[in-house]
Parts: sequence; structure tokens; C-alpha cells
Amino acid sequence: MIHYVKNLEETIRQHWNQKALCDYEGDAFTYGDLAINVEQFKLFFEAAGINKGDKIAICARNCARWALTFWGINVNGRVTVPLLADFHPSNVSTLTNHSDSVVLFVDKEIWEKMDPKDTPALKAAINIKDGTLLWQQDKKVADAWETRREAYDKLYPHGMLPQHVTYDTDNLDDLAIINYTSGTTGNPKGVMLTYGAMADTDDFANSHFPNTPGETIVSMLPLAHMYGLAIEFIHPNVDGVTVYFLGKIPSPTTLLKAMQKVKPYMVVTVPLVMEKIYANSIVPALKKRKKLLAIPGMKKVIYRAIRKTIMSVFGGQVRCFIMGGAALNPEAERCFKKMKLPYTVGYGMTEACPLLGYEWWTEFVPGSCGKPIHELRIDSEDPQNKAGEIQARGRNLTIGYYKNPEATAAAFTDDGWFRTGDLGVMDENNNIFIRGRIKSMILSSSGQNVYPEEIEAVLANCQYVTESVVVDRGGKIVALVYAELPEDMDSDARATVPEAIRAAANNDLPNYSKINKVELVDTPFEKTPKMSIKRFLYK
Repeated sequence: MIHYVKNLEETIRQHWNQKALCDYEGDAFTYGDLAINVEQFKLFFEAAGINKGDKIAICARNCARWALTFWGINVNGRVTVPLLADFHPSNVSTLTNHSDSVVLFVDKEIWEKMDPKDTPALKAAINIKDGTLLWQQDKKVADAWETRREAYDKLYPHGMLPQHVTYDTDNLDDLAIINYTSGTTGNPKGVMLTYGAMADTDDFANSHFPNTPGETIVSMLPLAHMYGLAIEFIHPNVDGVTVYFLGKIPSPTTLLKAMQKVKPYMVVTVPLVMEKIYANSIVPALKKRKKLLAIPGMKKVIYRAIRKTIMSVFGGQVRCFIMGGAALNPEAERCFKKMKLPYTVGYGMTEACPLLGYEWWTEFVPGSCGKPIHELRIDSEDPQNKAGEIQARGRNLTIGYYKNPEATAAAFTDDGWFRTGDLGVMDENNNIFIRGRIKSMILSSSGQNVYPEEIEAVLANCQYVTESVVVDRGGKIVALVYAELPEDMDSDARATVPEAIRAAANNDLPNYSKINKVELVDTPFEKTPKMSIKRFLYK
């Protein structure tokens, strides 16, 4: 296993003048700029007395300077604490304090809503956009930050050269990241990930979806989430891929415009994005050609033409669409398969940095989420047919939760396997099929295990249904549904929608999981950054 920082070191030396990190239609930084930034951070840490293992938090929107800041912290052996910019300011303060972070790199507008009294261990807050000090209570740290460029000029009077770049990689067992989850089940926990875990993920990525220096990728997932951080930024960037950041969540028009211009080699996304493309572009295109589809031999021609259009919309260079974070709508998946769209659905979580399952698109089995990337077992007497908890073991897994020994102990079995909390089965070819979360499973009155996610997959194909959450209410299965209804639908017609949805779904559901009631909700469900619904909010 090659350390990802070693890959970065070699890439910097060989591609000094190549663009490394760019804001879409904004700032651009070369690998040489990245190296100079890392060196200036090193001088800052040394002058400020910030030692290896000390924690540095980042709370900002995606941008090239976010990535530069990460490399400045990570390459120099300090622990990065990425915090979601969407967290409430009080939560940012709580997590900054809980992580023992001594410096916070932050968007100015976020800092202005925080109270320094809530972060007593913090020594300074720095504007990530322009590097200005927003606040400090330690003059030594403030002075070290303000004079880091002068210290660099003194050390490199003639400028830094590629041969000057050498990084410490004898740290695979050291803590690299504390990543606070924002999952579907409640309060965030500080997931501790080592340099070895990150190196293991990069090593797997290089062997299963490799890239080439000079290629490009668009980063649209939150960098404070391991999915975006590891797969959309670290893995490509250390190998010479230029990463373009979109900043705030883009509109569909902005996203596709960026894809057309950047021409990414890979698209890393969540199923919701691809499902919208299916609903808004592919379905209308198929409806227009409904009569032609009935002509023998025309199906392949039409699907091939639609596939060509979709690939062109994404810049024409995409080798694979990698989806993760949630299940893909079965109807959309069937269509993607018919089109031979190069897609795959992976399986992971923050604690696995983030990969647990993956398969290249040509071998991917629809409905699955790939094959285990390391050791994986199903805690069931019949793993191929009876769902059990998915448990994993490997170098990529967390070493525990920061300052939370109880949660750490509960996360592992007595023989050292990590408990994912997910229920699933694995077929004879080791394809993983998720059935749902242990905490959301419903035990029916007949004693059958009911998995809400399976009912929700059926509901997704019902007319008007945009998204749903299935819950247990006193032994009754109730579906909460957010529906998009026609504006001209009258009140009498609207009143019949819940029962129509229930009847349509029940036609495709077994007796033990039929829906007792459908309730319409007025607004979309609240979600995590990877677009999973926060189930604990809905009962």
C-alpha cells in the first residue's frame, strides 16, 4: 500500500505547473502553489507551537482554498476536523470545542454567528477565503500566522522548487481526521480515521477506478463528508487530476454547464441527482418515442441515442457514474441498465473512510451495492436469504469515536468486527444487497421483518410520489409522502391522492408489508449532506 501523501509528493514534483485546485469560473492553483501552501502551513505550525496530533477545524463552503487548507493541515501531520457549513453555528461551536481544535478556518459569515466564549480552547479563527484573522486570543498563534509568508521567503529566498518537496509518510497509524457524522439516526459522533485508513481507500480507488494526470473532475459533494472528501477530492487530486469546486449546491443548469466545460472523467454523486435526470429528461424522451419503441429492433437504437445525449450533457468524457449514500430508484435503475449507462452504486459510511462495497459498472449487479472491498460478513444463520447485520473488518475502518468510549465499544463485536447497523444479504457471488437499517426495521403483527426502505422503493414508482418515509404507528404501517401534485388539481381530486397511492403501492407489496395509511406532508423531508432522509425526525 502506497501512502496517498507519497502519491501527492510525486505528483507535485512531476506536475509543478499543472492546475491542481480550481474554483469553477474562479481562482486556480497549481501543484506548485499547493506545495508552497503546505510549506507555509508547516512554518506557521512550528512558530505557533501547534504540534503534530493537534486538531485544526475547517467549517466553510467547498472551494479551492478549503482544499488548500486541508492539505496544509493533513500533510503536516495535524488532525483535520471538517465541519459541515450547514451545521447551525451553535453546533459548529460545540463540535469545535468537543474536538479540542486550537484553530478554526471558517467562512466569515459563519464565524459572525458564533460566540468565542463557546470555544474556550480555540486560539484563533481565520477567514478561509482570504486568510485574514477573524479573532484570536493567543498572540503567538496570531503572529505566526501573520508572518508565515515572511518566514517562507526567508527559508526560500529564490523560491521553492519541485526537488524541495519531501513529506513525512511514516504515520499510517496516526490519527488524520475527526469527521463528525450527520447521519439519519441522531446526534453527531466524531469518527476517528487514521492516515492508514485514508491510504487504504486511495489504494483501493487506484486499483478499481484509476485516473490519469491532467484529467478533470467536478466536486459537488460536501468536502466535510467523507464521500466527497475521499472519492471526489483526495483520490483524484493526489494522482494529478485537476479538481473543480462548485461551491454552493448548484442549480441543475449551473451543474450541467460546469460538466460541459470541465469534461470530468468521473461523476461522483448521490442517486437523487441521477433520479432527477431520469424523471426530467429520460422519461419524457421515452414517452415521445413510445410508438417507435414498439417497432422490433428500435428499442436498442432509441436507448443508444438517449445514452449518447446523456453522456454528452456530462461533457462526453465520463467513464463511470459512481452513486452512493442511498438506494437507487429501481425503475430508474432498470432504465439505466437498458441504456448501458456506465453507472454503479457503492456502499459505505463515514466509519469506513467511506467504502464498504463497490463494483465496476460492467460487472455491477442491479439492486446491489457492489462487492466487499475488504472483509464483510452477514450476521445471519442464512446470509444469502435471511437479512442480518452487515459487519466489516479492514484497514480502512475507524479506530473509534473521539472522546466517546461507550459508542466505540458498542460499535465493535467481541471478535473485532465493526457493526454497520445496516441489514442485508450477500449472494453466492458476494454481491451485497441492503435491506435497511436495524433501527428502522418494523416487526409486523405476523412476526415478519418489514424493511421500510423496500416499501419506499415501491412508493417511489407511484404517481405523484417524490419521496417517502415509512414508519410504524401502533403496529400499523404508515407512509409519509411528499407528493408533487398538478397546480390545477382541485381539492376533491387532491383528497383522493393518498388512497390512490396506497392502493397502487399495495398492489406490488406482499401481504405482511402492505401500507395501512398514506399521509401527505407539505415539504420535502430534511436530509443529511449525502441526501439521506433524517428518519429520526419522523415518527
